[in-house]
Amino acid sequence: MVTMGTASKSAVDLFYSVKYAPFRLPIRQKYRRFVEDKHGIEIGGPSALFKTVLPLYRFVAGLDGVNFSTETVWEGNIEEGGNFKYYYKRSGRQFISDATDLSEIAGARYDFLLSSNCLEHVANPIKALTEWKRVIKEGGAMIVVLPNKQSNFDHRRPFTKFEHLLDDFTQDVGEDDLTHLDEILALHDLPMDPPAGDLEHFRQRSLKNFHNRTLHHHVFDIQLIEQILRYVGLEIIDMTTTRTDFFALATKNRDVGDGAAAQ
Repeated sequence: MVTMGTASKSAVDLFYSVKYAPFRLPIRQKYRRFVEDKHGIEIGGPSALFKTVLPLYRFVAGLDGVNFSTETVWEGNIEEGGNFKYYYKRSGRQFISDATDLSEIAGARYDFLLSSNCLEHVANPIKALTEWKRVIKEGGAMIVVLPNKQSNFDHRRPFTKFEHLLDDFTQDVGEDDLTHLDEILALHDLPMDPPAGDLEHFRQRSLKNFHNRTLHHHVFDIQLIEQILRYVGLEIIDMTTTRTDFFALATKNRDVGDGAAAQ
């Protein structure tokens, strides 16, 4: 598997810092109040986006992280323990777990949860969101960022239907699922995704997706994001669309029904 060394990671982080710095969102103050001086967890980070376009890292009291493997395309080699370096010299605990299985983390442990450009890499997003909700406290916040297909290599693909995600959840689809591979191979805009290489390289990499998690299983729009957040029992506070991303802020409140629990 191709991995990203420390030097490469730093270069990528710098690139995104420069790219996003002029475009900080007006919503950042609204989001900030849900994380300031609080302890949280990030799934699939750390993310340059939370240093730049939505700068939240600087305000948190502490942040732990979850990645699916000790070796990833984005982070290179990482270890479980106090190694989640999210903002300059600040670090939290690094967990090595699937996004759909946070069983080693106690329920209601964190004040908030962050995730940027991660959920599209998950085969069973409703299962993941159910777990993410479990580990945040009553009244806690979930901040989820998903890519807007209009600006990336998914732009030819159709949006995923909620019913499909619900079927994946009820059938307990695993992270080794390759249901969408034929569609992805046919419609993925390779010139917009240089690391994918040519079609054969991309196909071979995609067949090993359980180990590298590079595929975008599903393609989201605002409606789908709202549907899945409400289904797992979250109250939506804000939904913001930019040219590149969808931003969602939702809270875990006692009086919001939980569609997943009702099944």
